[in-house]
Amino acid sequence: MTLQSDAAERPGDPPGRPAPAPAEPDAPPPHEADVLAARVRQALHRAGAVRAAWAAGGPHGALAGSAPPRRPADAAAPPAAPPEEAPYDAGGLAGVLALWPVLGSLVAGEALGLHTPLRAYGDRAAAGLPPGTTAHQLLTRRNPAHDGAADAALTRLAEHLGGAPLGELAATLVWQPLGMTRTSLADGSLPTTPADLARFLTHLVSSSDTPVARSWTDGSLRIRTGELTPARGLLWHPAPHGTWSYGDASAVWVCPRRRRWAVLLPADGDGRPRAAFRAAVFAPPPAP
Repeated sequence: MTLQSDAAERPGDPPGRPAPAPAEPDAPPPHEADVLAARVRQALHRAGAVRAAWAAGGPHGALAGSAPPRRPADAAAPPAAPPEEAPYDAGGLAGVLALWPVLGSLVAGEALGLHTPLRAYGDRAAAGLPPGTTAHQLLTRRNPAHDGAADAALTRLAEHLGGAPLGELAATLVWQPLGMTRTSLADGSLPTTPADLARFLTHLVSSSDTPVARSWTDGSLRIRTGELTPARGLLWHPAPHGTWSYGDASAVWVCPRRRRWAVLLPADGDGRPRAAFRAAVFAPPPAP
């Protein structure tokens, strides 16, 4: 694995706590949800992904979303869970739902320095990595060939510093404080619900500073790679329409400027609808 130096970043980044966030904007008018839902449904229909589950919202919570296809009525079957509580395996999003916020908690608590060579935390933390490798490098220089190795190294580091398995750390530090009671992590599977995903993403665009510190979110959603390409934040990738994304098939987006978030959960793991969905949620509406 070839990693860049940390010269593009000053030691100690992300910076100290930013100025207080502005007050939460007013909740959007009801008709905005209808317009957004219609745009997304049309985009997913054109992309051949009508069965995809999705949601979009802002600091007030979910604004619009999908419901899974209804099954024929069956009097013998137990009542189905509400769409927002239907379980979904979001294992592909474990990096952003578990690893990233846990690392943020370790940075906020000064247990982890992003630019400190991992060797400083013990031989196990740096096992199999080039000399001088830092957490900052593993979070920023990501591509499909190396993401698995980087995530494994970062998970090993988080568990070493946190003193518990990643799933326990995420539940204690992040999910339970946010009320994500239907989310867990074990053996590579991450069962969750659209409602829990909405709670997590709503928090990221809100003014709240806990459990995920604003300094960590703000520091992650900016270019951390200097002139190197591809440009990256801390685990998050810059994307069109002022968004930051994580995930391939199942994916999440955050737009700090508009304080909007979105999540797409394709029924068949197909990542092709991503661009159409992202544009429907975040692109400016066409001129009349």
